[in-house]
Amino acid sequence: MNKTLIPALALLPLPALAEVPQVVTDIPAVHALTAQVMGDLGRPAVLLEQGASAHHYQLKPSQAATLQEADLVFWVGPELTPWLERAIDGLALGSKPVELLGAPGTHLQDFDGHEIHHDAEDGHDDDDHAAHEHAEEDHAAAADDDHDHVHEGMDPHAWLTPENAETWLGVIAQELAATDPDHAATYAANAAAAQDAVRALDTKLQAMLAPVAGKPFVTFHAAYGYFTAHYGLDVVGAVNLGDASAPGAAHLSALRADLAQKNVVCAFPEAQHDPKQIDILLDGTSVKRGAVLDPSGSALDYGPGLYTALMTDLATALVDCLAP
Repeated sequence: MNKTLIPALALLPLPALAEVPQVVTDIPAVHALTAQVMGDLGRPAVLLEQGASAHHYQLKPSQAATLQEADLVFWVGPELTPWLERAIDGLALGSKPVELLGAPGTHLQDFDGHEIHHDAEDGHDDDDHAAHEHAEEDHAAAADDDHDHVHEGMDPHAWLTPENAETWLGVIAQELAATDPDHAATYAANAAAAQDAVRALDTKLQAMLAPVAGKPFVTFHAAYGYFTAHYGLDVVGAVNLGDASAPGAAHLSALRADLAQKNVVCAFPEAQHDPKQIDILLDGTSVKRGAVLDPSGSALDYGPGLYTALMTDLATALVDCLAP
């Protein structure tokens, strides 16, 4: 090549590199899955701060601004984070948020463990939306009386089964590729690698939890149905069946009777919640107090490794208390 052409070629414009989308997520588990798919291309933001409750949170102005500027928003859905639904409704977002509970292929169940089928058009059953609204009314009413309060409708803690994590990784990759087609191959490869890791994690946890599958236990919050159903665990009940109210005396009395009648081995407190109610429940019984469970992962170190840590920590806490 003629050396006199080199300076001229250097002045030619280079092909523009596609900008990686600005991505916002709601809870640390979704953030971890999204971070795995994005890999080295970019870092998603997460709204729920460390130590905060996924059910009750107040967005800061800076977080509202981050949400407003997002190209993509991945969130579980209004059944889990109604505070984010209000923010989304109040902001003119540039793109439609991706509600993972409504994603095709997501396994859904209610709080009794019964499977819920997706609606063909919008991903949710009309009956489920009605049940969610009814449950929210119950939350408000429960503060004024002492009746048992029971969750109704869809259980939104759907990331606690590996099959949904695997599905959501694929959904996240597809949505990122649609927004940023220049990096579609990278998103797909990252998602495939992350799905392989989830399957390996599932195999490991199956082996860990198999020896305690028949050991009854109680949790603080009715949040573990997907996890216990997937791994065949025997959860007898929860101290707090609602997200917005303290448990009623009748419910606690019945649960205390179950401790003896159903040979409950352990009861587990939960991160972001006062363990006092667990201690009161167990006072004078032989039931062991297990380690603190953290279903949303908000007490863990945020990042792509959080999902594995969250699931492993849950399994380890259960085995450590329930095993002989």
